Amino acid sequence: MTRFLRTAFLLALLATPAVQAKMPVATGTGGGAATISEQATQSAIDVLDRGGNAVDAAVAAAATLGVTDPFSCGIGGGGFMVVYLAKEQRVVTLDHRETAPAAVTSTLFIEEGREMDFYTAVSSGLSVGVPGTVRGWHEALQRYGTMSFEQVLAPAIATAEEGFTVDANFSSLIARNEGKFGRFPATAALYLRNGKALPAGTRLRNPDLARTYRLLAREGVEAFYAGPLASAIVDAVNRPPTASGISVRGGRMTLADLADYQARVRAPLRSRYRGYDLYGMPLPSSGGVTVFEALNILEGYDLKSLPRTQVEHLYLEASRLAFADRDAYLADPEYVDAPVAGLLSKAYAAQRRALIDPARAAPGPVGAGDPFAFQQDASYPLRPALRTLQPESTHTTHLTVSDKDGNVVAYTFTIEDWGGSGIVVPGYGFLLNNELTDFDFTGPHPNVPEGGKRPRSSMTPTLAFKDGRPAFSIGSPGGSTIITTVLQTIVNYIDQGLPMDQAIDAPRLSQRNGAVTDIEPGFAGSAQAQTLARLGQRWSDQAEEIGAANALVFHPDGTVTAVSEGHRHGIGSAQVQTPAR
Repeated sequence: MTRFLRTAFLLALLATPAVQAKMPVATGTGGGAATISEQATQSAIDVLDRGGNAVDAAVAAAATLGVTDPFSCGIGGGGFMVVYLAKEQRVVTLDHRETAPAAVTSTLFIEEGREMDFYTAVSSGLSVGVPGTVRGWHEALQRYGTMSFEQVLAPAIATAEEGFTVDANFSSLIARNEGKFGRFPATAALYLRNGKALPAGTRLRNPDLARTYRLLAREGVEAFYAGPLASAIVDAVNRPPTASGISVRGGRMTLADLADYQARVRAPLRSRYRGYDLYGMPLPSSGGVTVFEALNILEGYDLKSLPRTQVEHLYLEASRLAFADRDAYLADPEYVDAPVAGLLSKAYAAQRRALIDPARAAPGPVGAGDPFAFQQDASYPLRPALRTLQPESTHTTHLTVSDKDGNVVAYTFTIEDWGGSGIVVPGYGFLLNNELTDFDFTGPHPNVPEGGKRPRSSMTPTLAFKDGRPAFSIGSPGGSTIITTVLQTIVNYIDQGLPMDQAIDAPRLSQRNGAVTDIEPGFAGSAQAQTLARLGQRWSDQAEEIGAANALVFHPDGTVTAVSEGHRHGIGSAQVQTPAR
């Protein structure tokens, strides 16, 4: 692209009309986009309108989310992208999950022979993995996009410079993290005023992040993984810049860790459910395996003929069994030979299904199954003992984009906890992840820390096809509740026959092989909860929102419906290029 055309493109972006009011559902033609932020959704549509494809638009939306949703995602983290390439009629996945620095060992979070407190580990340099997001964006654009970093980062640069108005949800997220953010002056300067959260209505600008994006637009991916920015990341990790009198643990990252980071293009995980072909992320994401195993279990029931309560009971018990296997076997495939084929075997699902009592919930956590008999090689020696579910932060973001040519992207990326480690890289305006706390702190276990290893993830970007054509996309944030959110939404949509907006807005129940099921506010006293309780289901005492899903639905007439949250996370944003009249 010539300098003239680049300048014209940037001027056109800056001349874009003000962002329209948030709407969680939109139907029309051309491309569609759904994110949790109206600015990010608008960025995707702007890029589509200017000739970009779904991959270009997804990176543009993601970069903007790094400005408007910085406590969930950004260039200090990593993620997983599932892409349908319409011309080639194939699905590819791009793994740009963070890696452990080379110096990390299995005792990373062990002090004096005991596990470190989880939240002490979170708010430290020890928890920071080598960020993969920028490398992932580069690979996506180089392989499958049509635009440059300069073009796709332009909307995010404008948003960071001009700022956006903090809403009540954004302010409340800061308030929940005042203690963590207050430890680090660069973070406090950006998100606190006199030690307190920015109030709703504040205009928030991030000129440091705008300069960082400009650096990437000008110099490309290597500006992140080498040079002054890389040195600033390493310094912030190993010697976290804290407020006076506060000390946090430093990490073990080197410039070589950044220089050596690589994204992975992986074959997608594939399964089939009631006539739909489903594609998801393979390991180190556990999301695809766990969702597909649970669906295989549920496929043995005629859910359409059952009352809602019975469907939800079976969903909870199938999720419990799949999570037992997830925690026992799944980890980075470059370090662990997980029995994925066995776990996804329909015959194995039938064996697991036989453990479900349709009239009574399991009284507590269940043991993992033995999928090795369903592998081609059944000699693998690991037979794990029952373990307590490892804590996992619940804060990530998911976006989905399609274009007029039929390409589709489902993209989940994260910095892990709300605000990640809490460490903003001084002078560069972005938060660093705490992704290494996704490892199991003690072993023996497939998911213990090791140098270069990618911690097991729950991110579950998913594409569904019917008769060879895209049918829908779905994904969500939420830590390990991502898996149950995607699973429950698929059951709601396919088996319960709910329109996608209702499938997403329905009350969420998250059973992850625990003694109780996590629920959302207002559910515990409902008639639905009481009926399920009579089947032995038990609820957590603490209720909070679960997930923040985004989806696309592709209709036989060629139209697309973009769907985001109707009430969670301050309501999501959905747009299409040409709305239906």
